[in-house]
Amino acid sequence: MSQPGGKQLSGDQVLLIARALSDKTRYEILKRLGAQTDALACVSVRDCMGVNPATLSHHMKELELAGLIDVTREGKFASYTLRRDTLDAFIAQLQDDLAARDGVSASPAEIGS
Repeated sequence: MSQPGGKQLSGDQVLLIARALSDKTRYEILKRLGAQTDALACVSVRDCMGVNPATLSHHMKELELAGLIDVTREGKFASYTLRRDTLDAFIAQLQDDLAARDGVSASPAEIGS
């Protein structure tokens, strides 16, 4: 259920990631982090997203709990990096879970039962 030699996610983690990505703001934050090669400072994320500190804190905590970001804290400052290994494993898991088996897909009646 994972990439050969790659990270394997639990069913609960797959659901946590899906829930985290279902929020537009968190998805946009993740896209911004993905465009960076280095860690992004909390203040930079806040400024580009236009959210207040409490809202940003909530969104970053959800992304961290889902395993999608690493948080580095230095005193009262934090910076964030995308966990590409987790994102890659999530995508691979979805592809595996949702792929048709042996070239035969389920009929609508089978899906509903």
